[in-house]
Amino acid sequence: MALFFAYRFRLVAAAFLCIGGVAQAQDRPPVYPLAAPTGVDTIVGLPNRRLFANPSVLGMGPSKGLIVRYERMPRFGVKSEAQVVGISNYSGEIDKNARLSIKGYIPAWNRPHLKVVVGLAYEREEFQFNGPATTDYELYRNIEDKGLKSISSQVVVLRPVDDVHWYLARVKGELSGDYNAATDLNTLDYFRFSAEAVYGWKRSALFSWGLGFQYGYTFGRLSLYPAVLYNRTFNNRWGIEALFPARVTARYNVSESSIFYAGYTVDGYNYIIKLRNELNRRDPNTGTPVLGKRALSTLELRETEVKFRLRWEREIFSFLWMGAEAGYRYNYAFDAFDRTNNDREKIIDSKFNGAPYASLELFITPPRKLLEKSGLRR
Repeated sequence: MALFFAYRFRLVAAAFLCIGGVAQAQDRPPVYPLAAPTGVDTIVGLPNRRLFANPSVLGMGPSKGLIVRYERMPRFGVKSEAQVVGISNYSGEIDKNARLSIKGYIPAWNRPHLKVVVGLAYEREEFQFNGPATTDYELYRNIEDKGLKSISSQVVVLRPVDDVHWYLARVKGELSGDYNAATDLNTLDYFRFSAEAVYGWKRSALFSWGLGFQYGYTFGRLSLYPAVLYNRTFNNRWGIEALFPARVTARYNVSESSIFYAGYTVDGYNYIIKLRNELNRRDPNTGTPVLGKRALSTLELRETEVKFRLRWEREIFSFLWMGAEAGYRYNYAFDAFDRTNNDREKIIDSKFNGAPYASLELFITPPRKLLEKSGLRR
């Protein structure tokens, strides 16, 4: 599910523990809050200190220690086609599709040669269907009544090698599905695992890039695919931040307290759905249940979407920022697969119409005074 949280580490660890100072040239862009110690993790003025690289560059946005985000989409159409006999089709509209997420990141270890951040998150996605879903369509009745939830924890590790090379890795575990009570979480059926790793080069305080892989549900199903990290600041205003193919974003620094972004993200979600009423696949000739196949009591829901977005981040107080985002969501898949028989056969193929979306986000950052005292702001 997810997107890579590499930048959370360099932001939270550098800001909260403040182990480094920064030497900046006059032609570099003004930045606050600083993305991370630029080029080195050393204290300015101390001789014989080893230099360590990191994936961040000058001009990147503020660190995020605690994030609260709410996203909403207006009404849009949905069509679902059964891929097996005995399951009905569905056509209607979704009046409400909303997501709430709460995330927090804590630096657990911070040394020049090794940094570790622990993250915790809760996310909930809700649907309201305008059609026969609440009475006639078992899959959507389950989703509407329970919602789709995810509780996750992750560990991000940055291992600088020298003043140029660095390693970055993340492992994440989550419970993801339509569980409704604490007793549902005793089963491993809802458990999901994902991981990323990147090896990178810090070419300057304005340019860092790396090559690696992502193993997870970004494209709906569990898969392994290559990843290219590319962070670059071109001048006092413009920059780019990317983890291709999952995310590419252009950045425009208006001032110390205002940043605009534009680009796209690919988001993937994977949920386990426990049906209250079983679904039976039937023989098209006899109408009887298919031999050798158990009635469907559990489905795996794979959701993949592409968002084209505009985003504005603005400082409210020295420790609190706001993020406002709007754009267009293209839904690539919202498909249900057989989880009962463990053969991963597609049961329902769904298509959501494209729709605009908007979100509002509040996040806590290290206060300016803390950065100033540690030498992280010029």
